[in-house]
Amino acid sequence: MELRALATACVEFVILFTLIEGLVLAWWFRRSGHGVRPREFLANMVSGLCLMFALRSALVQGGEWVVMAWLVAAGTAHATDLWRRWRRENAA
Repeated sequence: MELRALATACVEFVILFTLIEGLVLAWWFRRSGHGVRPREFLANMVSGLCLMFALRSALVQGGEWVVMAWLVAAGTAHATDLWRRWRRENAA
């Protein structure tokens, strides 16, 4: 297997694992009331997923604009996460 194809498969596995992790965490919280609230981890998870999609796009030669769009989305999600945490910290 070509190295680029192997790297792409690894990134895709991590993306799939992250999506499953988010679903399981949300399911567990809804079922038991324990764990992390989905709204507490969602923006952070979206940011990480966008970075992984940017990496995948670069590996499959998706074009600079596609990579840049994923990076902008990651930055936006990250900024949203920071803003929410900062606002919550100031309210406490």
